[in-house]
Amino acid sequence: MAMKQLKMNVYTNVAVRVMKALLAAYVVTGLLLLLIAGLLYRFQLDEGKVQIGIIVTYILSCFVGGFLAGKMMKSRQFLWGVLLGLLYFLVMTLVSVAVNRELQSSTSGFITSFLLCMGGGMLGGMLS
Repeated sequence: MAMKQLKMNVYTNVAVRVMKALLAAYVVTGLLLLLIAGLLYRFQLDEGKVQIGIIVTYILSCFVGGFLAGKMMKSRQFLWGVLLGLLYFLVMTLVSVAVNRELQSSTSGFITSFLLCMGGGMLGGMLS
């Protein structure tokens, strides 16, 4: 019975660490999107520049989350970074579907966003 309890504590600890890193990634996302909105308002940015800002937001947010996940886990950091990027993308996709009631992005944009999130998370994990 004690072994089973210990195993559950380990799984709970890992889940809490991943959720903390994911929360940090979304806090960075919120801050960067506020910055982009302010820049858009102040400088009347065109759509291309806003799109670049959103891509940078995906990469930096997943990088920060992957870095934190790698630091907290201390082993196989790049895998934890990839997992963080995957979770970030899944949550982002689920929220998008819940709000829009459909996936509006093209397949190439969807795959690109997926790869950016996974790559950013993996790079963050590798550098942790």
